[in-house]
Amino acid sequence: MNKIQLLYVENVITRKKAGVQQTLSFFMQVESISYDKRIDVVWSGEDGVWQTLPASYHSKLEHDKEYWQARIHFQLTPDKSLPGNIRFGLCYQTSAAEYWDNNQGLNYSSQADSGIKVAGDVPVLNIDFASKLDDGQKNVPITVAVDPFNDADKVTVHWTTDNWRHAHKTSCHFKRNYWDKVALSNARNPNQYGVAIWKGWLRIGQAFRLQYSISVERNGQIFWDNNYGKNYSLSREPLKVLILNLHCYQEDNQDYKFSQIAKAINDLNVDVVCLQEVAELWNDGAGDWASNSAKIINDRLATPYHIHTDWSHLGFDKYREGVAILSKYPLLKQDAKYVSDSHDVHSIHSRKVVMAQIKVPYMGRVNVFSAHLSWWEDGFAGQFQRLCEWAEAKQSAHVNTTLLCGDFNIAAGSTGYHLVVDGHQYDDQYLAANSQGVFEKIFRVNDPYWQNYLSDDYRIDYIFLNKTSELQVFSAKVLFTEQDYGRVSDHCGYFMTFEPKV
Repeated sequence: MNKIQLLYVENVITRKKAGVQQTLSFFMQVESISYDKRIDVVWSGEDGVWQTLPASYHSKLEHDKEYWQARIHFQLTPDKSLPGNIRFGLCYQTSAAEYWDNNQGLNYSSQADSGIKVAGDVPVLNIDFASKLDDGQKNVPITVAVDPFNDADKVTVHWTTDNWRHAHKTSCHFKRNYWDKVALSNARNPNQYGVAIWKGWLRIGQAFRLQYSISVERNGQIFWDNNYGKNYSLSREPLKVLILNLHCYQEDNQDYKFSQIAKAINDLNVDVVCLQEVAELWNDGAGDWASNSAKIINDRLATPYHIHTDWSHLGFDKYREGVAILSKYPLLKQDAKYVSDSHDVHSIHSRKVVMAQIKVPYMGRVNVFSAHLSWWEDGFAGQFQRLCEWAEAKQSAHVNTTLLCGDFNIAAGSTGYHLVVDGHQYDDQYLAANSQGVFEKIFRVNDPYWQNYLSDDYRIDYIFLNKTSELQVFSAKVLFTEQDYGRVSDHCGYFMTFEPKV
């Protein structure tokens, strides 16, 4: 495929009571050769003035291909006419090169109020599709461009909400007054380009994920748009979890770094944050809530989260040091307890864990633990065993998912990590997301030489998910590096997303 390729253009003039408006929309496929890229539609209307319209990311097609879209509206006024007929090309810029799709130098064209024009000889094309399912959405509109209309006998959407365990078929329908109904437009259906629009609705209820493809039957033949063999897929927002050790007020520019952490939580729309080395001034053991680092971060969020925090011991001779959970969702239950032999607040070997239960839309109840355990030689084994026993006791018929999050002070591949693997209860989610082959050898096959695969893995911060969970990790990445928000601690953060398995 070309580095950038037009799929279709929409040119519609609406005539509503509020006035006459022209909408131009461009949908394209691009090869993801650079993260730092700019994609523009360079276009001109009937006035002959060339303009640049920035495109934005729409959705992912596969690991190296993406969909992008650009859209703009114009209002007819006494002193400003509409663009009318347009000419245009697509420009893809990176720091190293520039690529064009301009119809082999001839430019593309679209007549005013013509509806949809498909680029190339495409018998069926899914258009105007969303990139995700909205919260509360129970019905999904499907709009299909068919060319040519006169040969089409039937248009069908083949879909599933449980990864094809059960499949459904929904027929689409053709109406000549389609554009008049949806936009009060004079565009014809089919239009002058031979493109006919068919419409269907899928009733998905409370499903988390929708997958579908589209078929057109004509003259005994079947033509498909199945998103290049990938099927179209829409889903609700995943559960987004961030873990980070805050380094107990030991950072230079500490206040700025708190703000950077809050900025990341806002930007990424994180649902749950698990923090370790949360600190507040000792104050003769009474603490000082105003100086609590988790509180400070929470206060700087666009909307403060629900917070649960507790402390374990005296840290750096001047702080109450502990752990915290920040949650966008209300805390249905919360708890805290020592998992260490020592409960002495003056001993760094005293380790307390906090727990919160939340109800995640479309996923149900989830138990989250924020932990900071000791090194292997200082009691990790006993602490992890108590944590697992506590987590198991918190499971019920209504709670299937447990996330053990935080700083476990065991390097990947170490004796402590071996203990987690041999326990056959929890899986390393960063590894599952980013090294599936290695993950399978360790947590599924139990390859006797699995430690060799982790020789260069120096992580000590993890999210462990119980094996019986109905959730699965979807993505995982390192956060707070020089490449994103900068370093904010002596630890990196880890940002992971989770979805239902079906």
